[in-house]
Parts: sequence; C-alpha cells; structure tokens
Amino acid sequence: MRILICSDGMPAADSATRLGGRLAGPLQAETTLLGIAEKRGDEGALRDALNAQSQSLRVHGVTPEIVVRAGEAIRQILKQTSTVTYDLVVIGARRTGASGLYWRSMKTYEVIKAISPPVLVAIGEYEDLKRFLVCTGGKEFIEEAVQLTGKLAAAMGASVTLLHIVAEPPAIYADLVRLEEDIDRLLESKSELGMNLLQQKKDLESLGVPAEVRVRHGIVVDQVFAEVREGNYNLIVTGSSQARGMLRHYIMGDLTRSILNHANCPVLVARAGKADRAGSFLASLKHLFGAKMK
Repeated sequence: MRILICSDGMPAADSATRLGGRLAGPLQAETTLLGIAEKRGDEGALRDALNAQSQSLRVHGVTPEIVVRAGEAIRQILKQTSTVTYDLVVIGARRTGASGLYWRSMKTYEVIKAISPPVLVAIGEYEDLKRFLVCTGGKEFIEEAVQLTGKLAAAMGASVTLLHIVAEPPAIYADLVRLEEDIDRLLESKSELGMNLLQQKKDLESLGVPAEVRVRHGIVVDQVFAEVREGNYNLIVTGSSQARGMLRHYIMGDLTRSILNHANCPVLVARAGKADRAGSFLASLKHLFGAKMK
C-alpha cells in the first residue's frame, strides 16, 4: 500500500502526520510526506518542519519520502496524486465555524472533490483505532470502500460495523420493517439489500476482520451520529462518486459533507462507483434510504 500525507509544515498539520503514522506502520506502507509552500523561497524552512514532523512517523517504523512543492495547495496535491498512484491520502481539517454548509477549511472539501485516491481526514482523537463504522447503502458500488476499510481494519486489529439506514415507512410496510430489524433474517433473505450486505460482511470476515450489520430507521445524518455515539466508533467511512463529463472530479453529497462537519473522529471518504453507473452517491443514498437528507 502507498500512502500520501499532506502537510504545510504548521502545527495544525501534525494531526494528519500522526494519524498517517498510526496506519502506515501496521500496513507497512510506502509513505510520502508532501509539504506545500505557498510562496517560493519558503521551501527550505518547510523541509526543516517536515523533517521534524516525520519523527512521529519514525516512531511507527515508517521512514517517509519527503517531497516539497511550491504553489497553490490543491493544485500541488492533484499534481502529486496524478504523478504517483496512492491508495490513500491523509489530510488535516481545520475547523472554521459551526454554521452554514461548510464548517471546516474549504481546502478540505476541495481536496476530496479534486483527487482520485480515497481521502482520510484527520479529525479529533485517534489513539485507539479499533471500531470502524461504514455508512453503506447496501449497493455493489460501495464494494471498493468496504475492501479498503477491511484492509485498514485488519492492519489495526479493528472491527467494522456496516450501517444501513432507511426512512420510517408507513404502517402498511410493518412486515418490511420487522425483516430489516431482524438482521439474521435480512442477511438470509434473497433481497438485493440482504445479499449485498451479506457479501460485504463476508468480504470483511475473509480478511480476518470481525464484522456486523446494523439497520436503523429515520433521518440519515441523525441516525449516523446516534450510532456513532452509542457504538463509540473511532473512524467513520462515507463515500463520494465520480461525476459525469470529460473533467474528472468527485461528487461529495450532503451526507458526506454533514459527517465531515460534525465528526469528532477521523473520516475516510472512499470512492464509490462512477455516476454513469450508479448515479451520484447522494442520489443513490436518497433512493436507497427513501429519506430527505439534511
């Protein structure tokens, strides 16, 4: 596995370096520490700062390649990830507010939408990465996210919960609700949802990762964080999908944005299927959950 950790050399970027080291060590990953100086002439000081930050990687047995670039941050990260193939990119996420659509630095959201690899956002505390929560719509196009989560969980000795959320249906569908609440019965059913969740669970267990399935009813964002609080999870996995058109970029739906805004633990934004195959991640979730996401 190959990991890219992004830093501007400032203390606020230490969180990304520490989190990257926590994963890179057990994964035995080839690791690059990318520093970006917005002004030419600052590269020397930045390299010194990166050398200091790299000590938190060496604690985990990781000796990073240090790369220094000058220029606009998003452009330079995109250039680096276009030149070298990475399995994971780790970035920081400075909080800038608690209202409106975006609560963190706009660069956080722009990186997620601009680059191809999955993005792990260093938020909150992450000393004990033992419980991962995957927000899954129960569809096949989330398989790559499940596979990546499984690899990370296996390396960290973590368990994974697959969370599926549906809207509260009318009373006439009470039998369907009872089916979904009976996890064993759901997984044994021949429904598309049951078969996909069962396959995802088996894929995780084949990697030696303890896995369970949880189903909740209600407003998606509310139920995600209710599960996070009750389950004491250390990492949340959500998704984005590739947009249509000639210009490659990724769509970050309302659910992913809300999770990034509110999370107090690291968030992995994985890549779902292309929009022309499964629709945008947001549209797919709305279809699957039958609920308006807020």
